[in-house]
Amino acid sequence: MACAVSTDTAPPGFDLDGRWGLHEQVSVRPERFGALLYHFGTRRLSFLRSPTLLRVVEHLGSAPSARAACTAAGVAPRQLRTYANALATLADSTMICPR
Repeated sequence: MACAVSTDTAPPGFDLDGRWGLHEQVSVRPERFGALLYHFGTRRLSFLRSPTLLRVVEHLGSAPSARAACTAAGVAPRQLRTYANALATLADSTMICPR
């Protein structure tokens, strides 16, 4: 049974072991603080407030899973839940999508 504060679980509804990628209508603009994501279809703007999160997003297209993209970007196991929450938010806003 998993603890409520477990660092190894993804938020409900987000498949950390699934294959994810940047939506084809999303443009990424790297910035000092991380990046800006702009979705041309929905006209939504998202801020990635971490260079590490930007690296995760950049790895999504080539990694076999979101978990692997986090690992490739240098996310420590104890930080995985935080990054999974951020990816869930990006998925909810269709910045990233299953591939």
